[in-house]
Amino acid sequence: MRHRCQTALLALGAVTVLGLTGCSAIADANPGTGSLGDAPAAPAPVGFVSAQALAKLDTLAVKGRAPKTGYTREQFGPSWSDDNGVEGGHNGCDTRNDILRRDLVDLTYKTSTRDCVVATGTLHDTYTGTTNSFVRGQDTSTAVQIDHVVALSDAWQKGAQQLSPEQRRDLANDPRNLQAVDGPTNSKKSDSDASSWLPPNKSYRCTYVSRQIDVKALWWRWVTQAEKDAMSQVLHSC
Repeated sequence: MRHRCQTALLALGAVTVLGLTGCSAIADANPGTGSLGDAPAAPAPVGFVSAQALAKLDTLAVKGRAPKTGYTREQFGPSWSDDNGVEGGHNGCDTRNDILRRDLVDLTYKTSTRDCVVATGTLHDTYTGTTNSFVRGQDTSTAVQIDHVVALSDAWQKGAQQLSPEQRRDLANDPRNLQAVDGPTNSKKSDSDASSWLPPNKSYRCTYVSRQIDVKALWWRWVTQAEKDAMSQVLHSC
């Protein structure tokens, strides 16, 4: 596994990180070392980063989608478990609240949770370009959801079946594959890949596709030809 990881990392180059518009880069490309709290680096020129993403896209294998047979959410471990080997793991706070704390502003916390459980906050949603209020509650929490940028079902059908249970758990909790987003928009995305769904906010599509490519490269997943074509089309428009 060490040899495979080193080989994959050499092919990665710089990794893109989310921004409200365009594409920006972060230096770390090693699974398990993404940062929840660091400010993003100064954005590189969009054309340069899109060229990097296109080059990385060409390193991904192109295969057909495998059957969904055997897929369940439980194949990727307990939802939002803090017991994982990626950034934020074993910090005493579950992954969902880690991402809410990272992506929301104007936060308040549930009492007696050591600033872990987010009670309220404001989301400047990258997928829609709108501003959403988050209020924790049985009927309100779903207004802001945590999206797997590469959907777990999609990952399962494109190689995650071959990962160990521990690797699948880490993929599901990797902050580089997670984003707090508008709930209804996330529901519409479901488990789509880039060939069938892109964020309505067109100014975020370059970053979104670049993040999907980063995650697939980091975790040795493949793309379908239709998916690769859709990603390439987006990146050529950046």
